[in-house]
Amino acid sequence: MPDNKIYVLDMTASPPVQIATVEAGKQPSGMAINRAGTLALVANRADDSVSVLSIDGKNVKSVGTVSVATQPTPAVATPPPALPAAVAIAPDGKRALVVKSGANRVGLLDIDGQKVSNAQVDGKNYDMATGLNPLNVQITPDGKLAIVNNIGGGQDGQVDTVGVIDLEASPPRVVDQVVVGDGPEGLAMSPAGGHAASLILNGTGGTPKTAFYRHEKSYVALLKIDGKSVRKVAQADVGGLAEGIAFSPDGHYLYVGNFVDSDIDILRLEGDTLTKVASFPLPGHPASMRGSTP
Repeated sequence: MPDNKIYVLDMTASPPVQIATVEAGKQPSGMAINRAGTLALVANRADDSVSVLSIDGKNVKSVGTVSVATQPTPAVATPPPALPAAVAIAPDGKRALVVKSGANRVGLLDIDGQKVSNAQVDGKNYDMATGLNPLNVQITPDGKLAIVNNIGGGQDGQVDTVGVIDLEASPPRVVDQVVVGDGPEGLAMSPAGGHAASLILNGTGGTPKTAFYRHEKSYVALLKIDGKSVRKVAQADVGGLAEGIAFSPDGHYLYVGNFVDSDIDILRLEGDTLTKVASFPLPGHPASMRGSTP
């Protein structure tokens, strides 16, 4: 059964310690914290909702819930569930994007202090069709673009894309699709700007050994961001079933968590080139990772 717990950790303690538990919606699956550190949004996959959490020092509490359920249309009287999987807050803290995997769309949210609501266009909640089965979203440090990982059919040997959203357009809209590989899951945006990294599963992990699309290594697809242009410029192999990815605060390194191999790969970014420089083992299987907020 889906849980509904958010765990609050005191990172000033040594070692860090859990200090509180907050209830959100069912199956909280993605979280974003604003740059000011005063607000968190949580995408609840089994609830078709986003929980709003206020942060005041070490005090975290739930202050609201926003339904992001897919709206019916004349053509689709019974729309599919939204299945929100991830959320990202713009650097100015005034808007957010929420991934609706089940509906193949990304929704736009307005933020006014601790009040969060669905953005309206022509009197309707505003969604963007970003690609097949979007799973992750990140916003550039300047707030001008967003990148969306579209995992498609998962690991199936077919190429998948990242969608590019122009956040300066009114209303925001998808302006491009960039092919990255089979199964983009993890996604990271460089805090220094100029690059994003899409983590490609590439037929690893639980893929049948006889499958034509099976591989032993996942890889990082490096994306160069130049104004409104996004293109793939490099890729680098990492371990099996790599899911977690994060940039260092200066944007010079990438850290990748390999679930199958139970380790972390470290890659150095120089210009538009990625080079693996080190690995270190973990006592368990990493499944997600978070770095500095752009």
